[in-house]
Amino acid sequence: MSLFPNEDIQTKEIESWKGFANSLKSEEYKETFNKMLNDCYKYANAINAKGEPFPTESLLMSLLLSQHKMIEWLTAKYQISKI
Repeated sequence: MSLFPNEDIQTKEIESWKGFANSLKSEEYKETFNKMLNDCYKYANAINAKGEPFPTESLLMSLLLSQHKMIEWLTAKYQISKI
């Protein structure tokens, strides 16, 4: 039993990607990738609701959701500036 049951699956999955982050050549890319992973904590409840055996799917979905939200925000900003 974990002291932090809501973060268990997500924390393990994020840790499993640390090797990928460390292999990126640019410090800027490493920082960006780590920020993306840390942003996934916003979706901890949804990731943990999905559960095992494929936690990567939930992590990737939360990354896609974050990107989609940013795209929508940028699109709205762009459309306002065109007016």
